[in-house]
Formats: sequence, structure tokens, C-alpha cells
Amino acid sequence: MFLCALGFLSRIPVPFDTHFSQQKLNDSAVYFPAVGLLIALLSGLILLLSQVLFGSLLVSVLLSMLTSLLLTGAFHEDGLADCADGFGGGYEPESVLHIMKDSRLGTFGAAALVSVLAIKAASLASLGSPWGIVLALCWGHVLSRGVAISVQLELGYVREDGKAKPLAQGLSIKAFYYSLLPMAPLVVIGMFSALLSGFGVIFLILSLIGFRGFWIWYLRRRIGGYTGDTLGAAQQISELLVYLSFLV
Repeated sequence: MFLCALGFLSRIPVPFDTHFSQQKLNDSAVYFPAVGLLIALLSGLILLLSQVLFGSLLVSVLLSMLTSLLLTGAFHEDGLADCADGFGGGYEPESVLHIMKDSRLGTFGAAALVSVLAIKAASLASLGSPWGIVLALCWGHVLSRGVAISVQLELGYVREDGKAKPLAQGLSIKAFYYSLLPMAPLVVIGMFSALLSGFGVIFLILSLIGFRGFWIWYLRRRIGGYTGDTLGAAQQISELLVYLSFLV
């Protein structure tokens, strides 16, 4: 199931599954945060190597972000841009969904994408410590994917087809909690590293819960459910909130 999730969320080659099914892909959602941890560790490795080679923290952060984009094929960033175009340019649910399905990048999408990527880079570089940035990357990639799949607990899929259609059978609460197991060692490391302050923890919890609640309410009101693009947008914004919490 992990390899199925890895193949769905990334461009990392995985063995071909001759017994692949939509049910397997639906069940693999529980491993999405674990895939996020792998992406974070690989991106963190590039960051540490770049820091040794070039000595510039900002350059290292940008190269690590580029690594993440290449590994995932900008999968979640594409969802963020499509959502910004759809919700920014559409009014009725049908027009919003139609615009989101358009592969062309519009003004709203470009502005959202540039803004989020720039704030991510600035937030991470401001941490000052390469190892602190690696920890932030791990927290961000794991928690953000947890928030994204948690949207499925409250909403139904609204398209007849699409890249997230195989995930539309829903996720159980038990499976969702299981998906967050990769956070356990990260929490322990975070406690001993003292990189995340008490106010940072409070900001992290309140911001993620608040954003999740708002996003579910907004999606229900605007389009009546979720799409793959809205899950991608949830992941990107949640990841940004995690990085900001390390600065509080």
C-alpha cells in the first residue's frame, strides 16, 4: 500500500503492481503522510549537502524546495494554482469546477503559487539552522498531508471523474489516526531540540484546526464537496502554516 501511495503522490519509480485496483489506491491514503516524510527527508538531504557546498542557507532552501517539486511533479502545487483560478474566477459551482479542470494557469493561480512558494522559502531560511529546517520540512510534509486527507472525513467527492476519484470512497477516523504515526518520532525530536516554542505549538495547533474548519466550510458552501485540487491546496497551505509556526 505504501508503494501505491508513493506512486500516486510522487514521480519516484515504484514496481508495477499487476493487481492494482481503485480500492487499493483508496486504502493507500493512510500512507500519504509517510510519503510526505520520505519527500521531506530527501529534500532535507539536498539542503544539507547544498549548505556544505555553497554555504548559503537561502540557496540551500531553494534547492531543497526544487527537489520536492521534482519528486512530486508539483502535484500539490498544481492543485493550489487550480483552486486559486477556480475560486477566484468562478461563481457558480459548475463554473468553479470547470475552471479548476482547465490545465492553463491563470492570474489567480500564478499569484497564489508564487506567494506560497516565496513565503515558504523565506520562512525556512529565517530559521537559521540547517538541521532545524530539515525538522520543519518533516513536520510540514507529514502534517500537511494529514490535514489534506482529513478533509475526506467531512466531505464527499464532487466530480464524476478526476485524479482523486479513486480516493472518493472515504477514510475512516481510525485510518486517519494511523496515518499520523510518522509524527510520533518527529514530536520527540522537536521536544528535545526546542526549535518549536510553546507559542509555536499553540499557533500550529490552532492554525491547522482553524484552517481545516474554514476550508471544509468554504468547500461545502462553494462546490458542495472536495476535489483533488482542493486537497492539494489544503496540503500547500497547511505546510506553509507549519513553517510559520516554527518562527513564532
